[in-house]
Amino acid sequence: MKKTTNLKDSAVMRWSMLLLVALTMFAAYLASDIFSPLKTMLEQHNQWTSTEYGWFSSSYSLFNVFLGLLILGGIMLDRMGIRFSGITSCLFMVVGLVIKYWAISSPELIHAASIFGLKAQVVWVVVGFGIFGVGAEVAGITVSKSIVKWFKGKELALAMGMQLSIARMGSAAALIFSPMIAAKYQSVSPSVFFGLALMIAGSLAFMVYAFYDKKLDTQMKLEIEAEESFNMKDVKSILTNKGFWLIALLCVVFYSAAFPFIKYATDLMVNKFSVDPKLAGTIPGMLPFGAIILTPLFGRIYDKIGHGADLMIIGSFMIVIIHTLFAMPFIDHWIAAVILMILLGVAFSMVPSAMWPSLAKIMPERQLGTTYALTFFIQNIGLWGMPVLIGYVLDKYCIIGTHVLNGIEVNKYDYTLPMMIFAGMCSFAILLAFMVKIEDKKKGYGLQLPNIKK
Repeated sequence: MKKTTNLKDSAVMRWSMLLLVALTMFAAYLASDIFSPLKTMLEQHNQWTSTEYGWFSSSYSLFNVFLGLLILGGIMLDRMGIRFSGITSCLFMVVGLVIKYWAISSPELIHAASIFGLKAQVVWVVVGFGIFGVGAEVAGITVSKSIVKWFKGKELALAMGMQLSIARMGSAAALIFSPMIAAKYQSVSPSVFFGLALMIAGSLAFMVYAFYDKKLDTQMKLEIEAEESFNMKDVKSILTNKGFWLIALLCVVFYSAAFPFIKYATDLMVNKFSVDPKLAGTIPGMLPFGAIILTPLFGRIYDKIGHGADLMIIGSFMIVIIHTLFAMPFIDHWIAAVILMILLGVAFSMVPSAMWPSLAKIMPERQLGTTYALTFFIQNIGLWGMPVLIGYVLDKYCIIGTHVLNGIEVNKYDYTLPMMIFAGMCSFAILLAFMVKIEDKKKGYGLQLPNIKK
C-alpha cells in the first residue's frame, strides 16, 4: 500500500478541500446573482429604471476597475498567501452585503435627494455591491490558486470544473429562489438577507479550509518559498507574455456576453417570452445547471485527452450563435428559450473548463495569484461596462410600450438590440481562441496536451 507523503497526496483530503472552497464560491455566486431575477420587481416597488439597474449590475466591478483593488489583491495573494487573502476577501464580501441589505431595506432612501443623478438607495446599493465585488473577485483568484496548489499534476481541470459547477449552483439557486422569496414577502430585501446569511456560512467554510491549508504548508514549507520567490518584476514578465494577453482578452469578451446576460435574462424571459415574473428566473437558472453537469465533464476531457484550445474555439462559436438566435424576433416561445438556455449552458461550460487550467500551463505557479488577478481585472472592465451599456440601450432605444404586472404599470422592452450586442462582443472570442491555439503551437505550452502527468 502506497504511503502518502503529505495531505494533498490523499484523494479524500484533496477533494474535501475543494468542497470547502467551492462552498465559499457557491455563497459568493448566489449573493452576486440575488438581484438578477428581480429587475422587474425593483422597477415596480423601488422605482428603479433600467439605467439604474445597469449601474447596479456594473458596480460589482466598480472598485476593481477604477481603484485597481483586484490587482492589489492578486499581489497580496502572492505575497501574503492563500489564507490571508481568502479570509480578507470573505470579510469584504460580508461587509459589502451588509451595506447592500441596509440600503435596500431603507425605503426612505428611495425618496431621498438624488446623488450623481441616481436615487440615494441605488448609490448605496452600488457602494455595497462594489465592496462585495472586490471580495468576490479576490476570493475567485484565491480559490483558483488553491486548486492549483492541491491538484497540479493531478486532476486539475476536473477540480476547477467541479469548483465552477458548485459555484454556479449558487447562481442557479439565486435565479430560482430569489424571486420566490421576494414575491412571498413583497420586498426584495429578504432575498438579500438570504444571500448575506449564506455568505457568512461560506466564510466559515473557508476558515475550516485555512486550518488544513496551514497544515499542508507546514509539511511542504510552500508559503515561505512563495513569499521569497515572488517579486514585482514578475508583473512585467506577465504583462509581456502574449499567451497571457490572449487568454485575458478571451476572458473579457466571453464573460462580457455571459455574466451581464444573466443579469438581464429574467427580464428577457418576461418581455420577449411572456413568462410569469415569479417563474421567469427558472429558465435562466437552467444555464448554471447545464454548466454544473458539463464543466467537470469538459474538464475531465482536458485532463485525460487534452485539446484545451479546441474546447475554447468550439464554445466561442456556440455562444455567438445562441445569442444571435435569442435576438431573432420570431423566436418567442418559452420552449425555444429553454432549449437555447440549455445550449448556452454547454458553451458556458466549454470555454472556462479549458481557459482557467490553460493559464496554469502558460504561467509559473509563483506568479499565478497576480496572473489570475490581472486576468480578472481585465475581465472586470467588461463586467463593469456591459451592464451599463445594456441598461442605457434598453431605456434609450428598446422601450416599446408598457404592460401591467401585479397591478403596477411597467415598461415593456424589445431585447433584439441588446442580444445582438452580446453576440457581437462574443464574436471576438472566436478569433482570440484561434490565436491562442496558434500561440500554443509556437511556444509549446501544452494546451492541447492532457493535464494529468503519468
